[in-house]
This record gives sequence, structure tokens and C-alpha cells, in this order.
Amino acid sequence: MIIDYMGHQYIIEMKIWRGDSYNKRGEQQLLDYLDYYHLDKGYLMSFCFNKNKQPGVHTVHIGDREIIEGIV
Repeated sequence: MIIDYMGHQYIIEMKIWRGDSYNKRGEQQLLDYLDYYHLDKGYLMSFCFNKNKQPGVHTVHIGDREIIEGIV
């Protein structure tokens, strides 16, 4: 999803949690979008239906880019 707001673009990738390797592919997909749009910061929203999930928000730094990752 791309949100254009007051002259800025925000890239949000939304995924259903299907394990760590699937999550890493989602992060890579988001990084590809950030490259395409020449952005340094993106957002990853993971929808997790596991009973033992740990919801919350954390920051992942990959190279010089930043991903804000939320798990709900």
C-alpha cells in the first residue's frame, strides 16, 4: 500500500504471519519497494493468529534503511 500524504509517500507492506522465513521475504519485498520509490523508511504490518504471539511494534535496520514492524 502506498499512502501519499502532504507531499510524502509512505510504503506499507501487509502480510499474514506464516513463519520467520515468510516474514524475511516480506521485509525483502518492502526493501525492493523502498528502492523503487527512493525511500529510506517503510512499514510492515503482520497479522498473526498464533495463540502465543507477541504483539507490538519494533524497528528493524537493514543497511541504511529502517522498517517499522508491527505485529497484531
